Amino acid sequence: MTQERAVKLIGSNRKAFHDYSIEDTIEAGVMLTGTEVKALREGRVNLREAYATVTGERAVLHNCHIGEYSHGNLMNHEPLRPRGLLLHRKEIRTLIGKVQQKGLTLVPLRMYFNPRGIVKIELGLARGQKHYDRRERVKTREAARDMERAMKTRRRQT
Repeated sequence: MTQERAVKLIGSNRKAFHDYSIEDTIEAGVMLTGTEVKALREGRVNLREAYATVTGERAVLHNCHIGEYSHGNLMNHEPLRPRGLLLHRKEIRTLIGKVQQKGLTLVPLRMYFNPRGIVKIELGLARGQKHYDRRERVKTREAARDMERAMKTRRRQT
């Protein structure tokens, strides 16, 4: 009997979808210590201010806050330390080319345990949005809602 394990979401960065327009996504592994993995199993992660950089042949995750493990001792980890990202060289080279374009940045979108129980992070190649872009998106969403409401009341009347 094979039992399939589902992907377990640890944390997500919903603000990234509001502040950026995501052009492409990529999955990467994260280099962690033992207490960091245990803290992630408790759900102690904050991706809101996090970002990733690519320098030379390395990709690094910055400002990702993983809280201290509740049953940890003196050997507990530092919550805001930079963490290495595990990517293939070819993926790193393509990311270097895309990040050097004007306005593109690597933003973590969500962190999860894959079916094998390994921590993965989904990075988005994002372009910052201007305030008028956000307002325009809100206007179109509200217009669609109003139109749907009008259609619904119209269907009820007939």
